[in-house]
Amino acid sequence: MKNKKLWFRAKRYGWGWYPVTWQGWLVTSILIIFITYIAIVFLTKGKLIEYFVSLIVAMAILMYICYKTGEKPRWRWGK
Repeated sequence: MKNKKLWFRAKRYGWGWYPVTWQGWLVTSILIIFITYIAIVFLTKGKLIEYFVSLIVAMAILMYICYKTGEKPRWRWGK
C-alpha cells in the first residue's frame, strides 16, 4: 500500500474509514444517491424486504471498495 494513493483513511477511533480523495468521495456520493433511489423506489411501493436487501448489498460493496483502496481495518484508540 505504500505506492498506492489511498482513497479512504482509517478512523482515528473505532473501526471504519472516511474518504480522503476525489475517488473516495465519488464512491461515497454514488452510494448516497443509490440509497436515496432505492428508498424512493422500494419504500413507496411498500417493498421493505427488497429495500433492506439492496441496502445490505450496497453497504457490502462499499466496505469491499474501502478495504481494497484504503488502510487496513483494525480497532483504533487514537494515536
